[in-house]
Amino acid sequence: MLAVNSYRKDYVHQCRSQIESQLAAYNALINTANGKRSALESFEPLFFNNLVLVMDRSFVHRTRALEGKDVNPMNEVRMIWDSLLENSGKLTANKTIKYNPSKSVLKLDVDDEIKLNESRFIRLSNAFFAEIENKFT
Repeated sequence: MLAVNSYRKDYVHQCRSQIESQLAAYNALINTANGKRSALESFEPLFFNNLVLVMDRSFVHRTRALEGKDVNPMNEVRMIWDSLLENSGKLTANKTIKYNPSKSVLKLDVDDEIKLNESRFIRLSNAFFAEIENKFT
């Protein structure tokens, strides 16, 4: 597929709804866990890290020129995706992105272990979808 310069609003809405459905399923699981927090603590980062993979993959063909080189939620998600799959879950630098942790959503430093929880994922996904809608719809 060629690079994508725009996404239909209904497609962006559908992708956001799928993420929200996953969050609702996670919350339903939390509510039925009956105090088994230790099991949830090991599951939580796996679940939310994987949701980042889903989120990025939904827009994998986005044009890098529109995404930009300065740190923003879209290229932060791309860096996390690369790091989860290619660097054992430790944030790795990307030569094409001018990454500055203080300007990022999650404030991760290079070499930090990526272990998202619900609140951090929600913050990242809200920023990601807002940026997609701003630049691609």
